[in-house]
Amino acid sequence: MKQTNYHLFDFMDFDPSLQKDESLWKAYAPSQIKERDGDIVITIPYQKQLHQEDMAPDTEVAQQTFDLLIRAYDPNILRLFTTMTDDEMVESDDMLMMAKEVKRLPLRLVGCDIITANGKKVATIDLSTPRLDKWSDLLPAPQPAPFITFYPDGDTEKGIALSDDHFSPPRYDALPLGFCTVNRGTASVYGTERATISFKCTPDECFVGTGERFRKMDLSGQTFQLKNQDGQGVNNRRCYKNIPFYMSSRMYGCFYHTSDYCKLSMADHSTRSVQFMCDRATLDVFLIGGQSPEEILRGYRMLTGFPSMPPLWSFGIWMSRMTYFSADEVDDICDRLRREHYPCDVIHLDTGWFRTDWLCEWKFNPERFPDPKGFVKRLKDNGFRVSLWQLPYVAAGAEQLAEAKANHYISTPVVSSSAADNAGGASNFSALDYAGTIDFTYDKAVDWYKNQLLKPLLDLGVTCIKTDFGENIHMDHRYHAMTPERLNNIYSLLYQRAAYEVTKEVTGDGIVWARSAWAGCQRYPLHWGGDSASSWDGLAGSLKGGLHFGLSGFAFWSHDVPGFHSIPDFMNSPLDEDVYVRWTQFGIFSSHMRYHGTCKREPWHYPKIAPIVKKWWKLRYQLLPYIVEQGEQCTKSGYPMVRALIFHHPHDRQCWHIDDEYYFGSEFLCCPVMNSDNKRDIYLPEGLWVNFFTGQRLEGGRWYYGVEVPLDQMPVFARPGSLIKMYPDDVDCTDQMDLNKSITIEITKDYKGI
Repeated sequence: MKQTNYHLFDFMDFDPSLQKDESLWKAYAPSQIKERDGDIVITIPYQKQLHQEDMAPDTEVAQQTFDLLIRAYDPNILRLFTTMTDDEMVESDDMLMMAKEVKRLPLRLVGCDIITANGKKVATIDLSTPRLDKWSDLLPAPQPAPFITFYPDGDTEKGIALSDDHFSPPRYDALPLGFCTVNRGTASVYGTERATISFKCTPDECFVGTGERFRKMDLSGQTFQLKNQDGQGVNNRRCYKNIPFYMSSRMYGCFYHTSDYCKLSMADHSTRSVQFMCDRATLDVFLIGGQSPEEILRGYRMLTGFPSMPPLWSFGIWMSRMTYFSADEVDDICDRLRREHYPCDVIHLDTGWFRTDWLCEWKFNPERFPDPKGFVKRLKDNGFRVSLWQLPYVAAGAEQLAEAKANHYISTPVVSSSAADNAGGASNFSALDYAGTIDFTYDKAVDWYKNQLLKPLLDLGVTCIKTDFGENIHMDHRYHAMTPERLNNIYSLLYQRAAYEVTKEVTGDGIVWARSAWAGCQRYPLHWGGDSASSWDGLAGSLKGGLHFGLSGFAFWSHDVPGFHSIPDFMNSPLDEDVYVRWTQFGIFSSHMRYHGTCKREPWHYPKIAPIVKKWWKLRYQLLPYIVEQGEQCTKSGYPMVRALIFHHPHDRQCWHIDDEYYFGSEFLCCPVMNSDNKRDIYLPEGLWVNFFTGQRLEGGRWYYGVEVPLDQMPVFARPGSLIKMYPDDVDCTDQMDLNKSITIEITKDYKGI
């Protein structure tokens, strides 16, 4: 559909030709307000609008009324719930996992103010008559609207008000509340769908979050469809990990509790409004207050779950490529890593460990891996954990297909369809027909996946499952408990939870290596950034995605070093060595670090830079005590490991626009170089900064332009007085480490660098 630049068509998805039998219903001023069981219930009348581009009430049709329920929680959370589909409001489901600290606060109505039991005003309802100085009847009077302002943390200086945004009464750019009705195919039968809610925003307001968004730091002026799909890179609108949460520079967060396809307009369709639309006519909105980004993100995690702590070995280096094909090949690589003292903890086997590349059957190829148990044990004895690739689709040629179909463990076609129409989970690289998606809405399918497919591998000694894909499912199939449209977004959560749970049960370590995500997936670390190009724009896009991901509730995140695919020949173009080095430096200061991609990734294939790479790898292991310490803090707070500057400098307006620098934990400010010029501009926030490697001191609150950075260096800064835990000895893997031997480096006035 071509863009019209009108709200009704571009945001509310109405047919621009107005030929479809559908209607828009606009919220009017409240008709009743009452207290009920500690909640405030506001009855909202909705008036049908004439079926035309300019909005006008259809007064021949009776109004419909629906309740807007307001509920308060401690700490600093307001919940708004309304449904036109008879959905029930729940306190717990796959997404919601409220912490014990989240307590309901009874509300009472005092005049037009909504007050908690402890006297905090959390909302006000404006029922006053608008001021007028009438002189013209050229245009109709504005339609009534609910004027409600919310203060989730009680701060009345930063109210979050419903937006009744219009140029003139017929020309609306946002609705405070509204929904649509659509003819179901019978002349007199209509159903509700597509509900919207909008809040006012200020001219200078910035927005961040919404998932692993490959965009600049400030998302204002953009509209996003929250629909998981294969991102196919990290430089486009497609997104592996959509999260229905954003945070505003006015210091509030907003979580839309839904798995339905939805849309967010961040001061785009109108610069006066941030707007949300859900394909289902239910709105369940959590407004989260706070004085800092960390406090707001902690509130979000209190609703949807805190990340768990990955095991120590996972913070070491992972070695992989697409793909290793035999035990002998893997043994040769691992032996050389040890022989040449490249520290490494994990060897990952991608698509090639099956009898046919990409034909996922969850079993080792008996010819190329004749003794899987011995193979895994031999690697473990040498300090290597084994990670295995798989996906959640059963191919037409897989030995499990008949069993999966007979027991309804996989999705079932609604009607007979071609492989092309049916390949919701097909890869970008394989021509295999994936016959169905494992149905994680069915408890028996979950048990089959966990105990028949994954557990035998984990019993062999495998320690991690790469839960690849999951962004797409077969959309023309039937699932046990949900329609495909409602399942698609939340599928990644159900999929990763199953793999995480059985891995933890068998190995004791809670971990997956996942690509897709939805709200709640942060509970099941860890996630990586998908198929980035091995290029400067791939590096920059990866960091942008990681920063927004960390602003969406996730603590642990990684990326393929040095980018996943080659340029311009996807599989075969050689790597640029400076990209390899610079991406390595970025990886050292990321929560997890895996080499992976479509051609050789082992450093000895690049002898000119191999000594530089080895030096940085050794630094990674020196930093593991710090990384573990910071990771544990992230599991109890709102912080991610890779965090945008706004976490520590929310009042520095520069930081709301910087997406090529980041904090790694609380102590390091990292400025990766992302060009072939070996230079970059550096912004240091206010205060004194010390170069971690050289000891050079620089004053902050300013830019440093054109800073030259030799290829073997990276600008990393710390504050005077910072305490950095480090490991004093060289090791080949974490099995050789005793973290009790860690030392602490203090950034004193005499610090000269490491």
